[in-house]
Amino acid sequence: EKRTVTQIEKNGYPDSIYINAAKIFQGIHTEESKHRNLVHYGDNSGSPMMAFKDEHSRRVSYELAFNALKYQDLLEEMLLDSKAYPCYSIPDELTSLLVVMLYDLQDRKFQKRKIFAEEELVAEVQEIGHYLYRYKTKLAAALARCRVKYDALSIEYFVPETLWKQEQRASALPVCFWINTLKISLEDVIRDLEMKGFTKVESVSDFDHYTYAVDQHCHDVLVFPSSLREELLNLDLFADCKLLLQ
Repeated sequence: EKRTVTQIEKNGYPDSIYINAAKIFQGIHTEESKHRNLVHYGDNSGSPMMAFKDEHSRRVSYELAFNALKYQDLLEEMLLDSKAYPCYSIPDELTSLLVVMLYDLQDRKFQKRKIFAEEELVAEVQEIGHYLYRYKTKLAAALARCRVKYDALSIEYFVPETLWKQEQRASALPVCFWINTLKISLEDVIRDLEMKGFTKVESVSDFDHYTYAVDQHCHDVLVFPSSLREELLNLDLFADCKLLLQ
């Protein structure tokens, strides 16, 4: 039976994703932000993370947190320029949640987010979501002014250069997956991949889109072209934790 996973949507995420992403962001955000004297992140170490629904939810939470980190300076500038921050009804302990949810709001072009069926609603997420949506016009205008100010065609311009170079290098690297031998054998993984149209090749130099190779030193590691990353993460093998992303 196929297992259901939390889908990556452009119309938002379940509340638990935002809570967990904010908790992750709280631990990694930079204190060297150029707005550090104006935007304050309180201590939310006492608030626990919510249980991840599945491995896909875990990945989405971390991706959302790290995307907010990449654009921290831009997001803070948008909040200040639009006068959406400071907001005295939102304590500093929720600033991380505000920033994370703002990144998602602009990523879906300031459209209202979907409420997922049977999801557990979180009061803080609902409150901040409604608050940001009330400011959507001013936030969109602030983003437009930032782009004009810095002559930026897209928000990718605002990624710090060192991080941008790291991402460029990382995007060219092959994708590696460990085979979870507690759940499946190498032979069964190969059989499943071949049924899905993948072809085994001898080395990464032979890659040609739907191909993969067995690592020469670790026979429980499979290597794929970087262009297949998102497709691979949507396979049942990944959703069922039979393949684990390196």
